[in-house]
Amino acid sequence: MKILITGITGLFGSYLAKEFSDIGEIHGLKRPESSDRLIPNDLTVIWHEGDLSDMESLEAALQDADLVIHSAGKVSFDPRDKDSLFEINVTGTTNLVNAMLNVGVKKLIHVSSVSAIGRSSEQKLLDENYKWTESPLNTDYAVSKYWAELEVWRGEQEGLDVLIVNPSVILGKVSDDRSSTALYHYVLEENRYYPLGDLNYIDIRDAVALTKQLYQKNQWGERFIISAGSIPYREFFKQMAESFGKKAPTVHASPWMLKLAVLFAGVMRGLGLSKNPLNKKTAMISSQKINYTNAKVQNILNFQYRSLKDTFSWAK
Repeated sequence: MKILITGITGLFGSYLAKEFSDIGEIHGLKRPESSDRLIPNDLTVIWHEGDLSDMESLEAALQDADLVIHSAGKVSFDPRDKDSLFEINVTGTTNLVNAMLNVGVKKLIHVSSVSAIGRSSEQKLLDENYKWTESPLNTDYAVSKYWAELEVWRGEQEGLDVLIVNPSVILGKVSDDRSSTALYHYVLEENRYYPLGDLNYIDIRDAVALTKQLYQKNQWGERFIISAGSIPYREFFKQMAESFGKKAPTVHASPWMLKLAVLFAGVMRGLGLSKNPLNKKTAMISSQKINYTNAKVQNILNFQYRSLKDTFSWAK
């Protein structure tokens, strides 16, 4: 069985490669400049040089594939990255779906995000049936992931078998040094402030295990929120600080503090001195108490999630 993984050099993709390696031959689509340092040394990957913007390289990599796992994508909350978010997340997904249809590969697991479910200031408990609505709480990243999902569903209408997973914030190792690990550095640097909202999270090991089990259950034509649960930022940072032997944030960020922090982060980004994702929209989101329920996946798998204590102990 040939399994082609896009985004295999990223956080989710590299862990998916290891998780699926016992059921098939792992093939990876990789840009020439991409580092493969997250790929385990004992994992054999057959590499295909290419890019989601290059149909010829996509179709070449797809030859004789039995399953495609599409985990490639750009994560950014910087307004300046809007064009590249849509180019990579939307156009890239469109190209992959079209290439699969052209070559005749039928099965696609699409790694989306809970951001593609959407957010609402009125509704605090969201599931897979929540209907996307325009909202100031939806970032450009969220919109790009939502549009990418529309392309995947279009692929289903044209003959693909599709399975979509919507992970919440993925917790890997500190050393993975990917976007979600900024949360670790916030505590490691002993920052004082915490936002008043809730965080939806999942251990990367649980996320890939759930994806594999849903595949083995043949859950084609479905989408699933994969999240261990939601927790107030204050409690999340407190548990992390205890595991890391650091001081936890103890001061809640009031609206005026957030405004100052947004202004400072913008200046630092403008000077090229910071990649801090904080802006007006992300500050607003961090103050929301929204729970993306995992009830659908639990009804099928009754999965046992790792505790945060276990995750933090492993992550450090």
